[in-house]
Amino acid sequence: MYSKAEATQLRQAFWTAFGQYMAPVPSAEGETTNWINYKTGFKHLYFRMQADNRQAKIAIELNHPDAGIRELFWEQFLELKTLLHETLGEQWIWEPEALDAQGLPLSCIYQELSPVNIFNRDDWPKLISFFKPRIIALDAFWADAQYTFEALK
Repeated sequence: MYSKAEATQLRQAFWTAFGQYMAPVPSAEGETTNWINYKTGFKHLYFRMQADNRQAKIAIELNHPDAGIRELFWEQFLELKTLLHETLGEQWIWEPEALDAQGLPLSCIYQELSPVNIFNRDDWPKLISFFKPRIIALDAFWADAQYTFEALK
């Protein structure tokens, strides 16, 4: 078991290593990208990567506080489901109604990997191999798909 400080340090070390590993990789549009804190350009729409001592998860999260607007985003993603899955090269899990860590409502499209442990450095290659192709594919999808969401800005 790790102390809170040790756990924080290991988590930061992993994300720093992942960020350095991804730094030379350009976005689909050829630009420099902060892969860890990916900017979609839309408020309340996030591409998130998370890992803990049991699993890793990469997700598209829609957490707009207005349920109607969140549903409009969700419906737009449903229209693009085939394109998303083709770009990702796999099927993801679609969860129209979920709760975030703070208990607030969100809609989520995600993929998980388990068992992996971010606190075990031996698992870091597995985590990087899980996150890297999926965040790059999300970026490629978003390079084309973002324009269909413009009316919802």
